[in-house]
Amino acid sequence: MAAEAYQLEDIPGVGPTTAEKLREAGYETVEKIAQSTASELYELAEIGEATARKMIKWCVSQTTDDTETDAGSSDAGADNVPMNAKRLEIEDIPGVGPAIAEKLRDGGFLTIEGIATATSSTLSEAAEIGESTAKKMIKWCREQADIGGFKTGTEVFEARLLIKKLRTLVPEVDELLGGGFETQAITELYGEFGSGKSQIVHQLAVNVQLPEELGGLNGSVIYVDTENTFRPERIEQMVKGLEIEDADPQEFLRNIHVARAQTSDHQMLLIENTHELAEELKKQGKPVKLIIVDSLTGLFRSEYAGRGTLAERQQKLNRHMHDIFKLCDEYNAIGLVTNQVMSNPAVFFGDPTKPIGGNIVGHTATFRIYLRKSKGGKRIFRLVDSPNLPDGEATFLVEEGGLRAC
Repeated sequence: MAAEAYQLEDIPGVGPTTAEKLREAGYETVEKIAQSTASELYELAEIGEATARKMIKWCVSQTTDDTETDAGSSDAGADNVPMNAKRLEIEDIPGVGPAIAEKLRDGGFLTIEGIATATSSTLSEAAEIGESTAKKMIKWCREQADIGGFKTGTEVFEARLLIKKLRTLVPEVDELLGGGFETQAITELYGEFGSGKSQIVHQLAVNVQLPEELGGLNGSVIYVDTENTFRPERIEQMVKGLEIEDADPQEFLRNIHVARAQTSDHQMLLIENTHELAEELKKQGKPVKLIIVDSLTGLFRSEYAGRGTLAERQQKLNRHMHDIFKLCDEYNAIGLVTNQVMSNPAVFFGDPTKPIGGNIVGHTATFRIYLRKSKGGKRIFRLVDSPNLPDGEATFLVEEGGLRAC
């Protein structure tokens, strides 16, 4: 039976009253319910989330069946994925009921992919389950999401074709970066105060919202502010500096989601809990494409003083950086972190400036960029470390309208 021929009352568990609520909420057909989310049905049609998920799953199965029937027995993908991994709900995991699913969501695990890339200890703690059970869940999710297996170099190359580049619109800087800041990677900006770290952060928060043909990624921004450096007035100036007709600074500000971190634990929690916001932005058609932490180490540095606390600080920083990387990988976004510096008194010749965080930050960041002030208001943008680009320097200016070429 074609999906169009089904009435809402044909959905298992849906009676006349529920069907009426669905129609009033704008869900007149099985296809519309199949394309909705459990939270939408919960809010608009006043249906419990567990019931909503079952309804959506049934409706999806009907529309999927129709597609497979229309495709006949050809090789048009009928044998590939009868139910896409992204459509699977947490309750579909063997042995997971509503109670455990709720605990997982409270712990920040909203998708199959999120569980597939988790560690058994983290999952065990979040859902209050044994590690052996957690390992089975992770294994099942990895199989569904096709995560964790070996791939050929050709397959990796094809996957890298999905990577996008975000331009600063300063030609010399973009050329140094091979076209711009890269998605699915963490870029670390470090330098002394006034070297331009927050200026670049603000500029990219504007540029990422531009369409791809203008150097942007048509996405939203998640901004974790640890030092009270975010300034909406600066965003307005930079939007005007783009000189794009009908560009509304308020619209750009609406797509920047800022959270002020008070402690290092709060900072880590904000990143851990961004999955829900990221999923919501994805549904709205403005997916998160830039994740900013400004600055990465400020709170850790103030709370963990002395060598006695160094090991604990580094462990937490390591976990925090990997959480950021997982977000970037899952949503094909750019991770952009700023870092404080210190002077090494043992260096008598050359630049004694070195970033905080040691090898933990150095190894986890994909790209490391050192910023410093120069004469005449110029800033030096130096690419210190990259897996595929040569080291080099570029210069830029910071003006009222944003970053400019020298």
